[in-house]
Amino acid sequence: MTEEKSFLMDVGLSSLPFPIRVPSRNNPDGQYTIAEISIQARIMQEFEARWIDKFIQIIHRHRDRIGADTIRTNIVDYLAELKASMVRTEFQYPFFVEKLTPISREKCLVKYQCSYSAKTTASDHKAMIAFRIDIPIITTYPGSVIQELGGLFGQLSVVSLEIHSREDMFPEDLVEMVDRHALAPVYSFLTPDDQAGVIKTIHSSSKSSVTVTDGIKDELASNPSIDWYAVRCVNHGMLHPYTTVIGTEKSMWVPFSGYEAGEI
Repeated sequence: MTEEKSFLMDVGLSSLPFPIRVPSRNNPDGQYTIAEISIQARIMQEFEARWIDKFIQIIHRHRDRIGADTIRTNIVDYLAELKASMVRTEFQYPFFVEKLTPISREKCLVKYQCSYSAKTTASDHKAMIAFRIDIPIITTYPGSVIQELGGLFGQLSVVSLEIHSREDMFPEDLVEMVDRHALAPVYSFLTPDDQAGVIKTIHSSSKSSVTVTDGIKDELASNPSIDWYAVRCVNHGMLHPYTTVIGTEKSMWVPFSGYEAGEI
């Protein structure tokens, strides 16, 4: 009787809901949320029968908190216990930031979609950790006519930041940074006075998605703890059914003007 030949195969699970704590600047113990966890591993056929149990066991082992450090630890656990040649993990979750409305200073909670992802291989145990957050804002509609009275209009834009950093990036810091560059932030609640104030800003000031993206890029480029970043701005125009996209990322080969090659 001949022995069956082992071969590499990809196994995984997707969108497993799981309660977890995530890094928060305003809460040192972390913010509780529900993450959707996806994991993929490349393993030998002999481990096929027990891979799902190992996945769940390691998730429970780190159930108290997720962040850059714990992801580095548990992805190495997957490699070792499954003798995998490659592992990918992703934790997608909603994060809530308390904001003050611009005029009345009322408190409101705004939801932002975040994710931590990681990938590592058996030949290089150093995991690449990425943090992503999607931040809705208001920018100036490109069809606006600046010279005409009442010719300025706003559009909803969603800024997606993906960052490779040596330490945890707090969502609150990134939301505040993007809001500073926006024509106007987005809130979950506005009083009549707040609405009037936001509308006045939209019709009296101009801030295109190009200007916003460039300003965010400059601020990320000056942060020494960030190894790589990408900025992507998706714009939902008023008069057409499609979206427009503008984006930029850190390049090791073509530095942006105004920065030395090692700074971008």
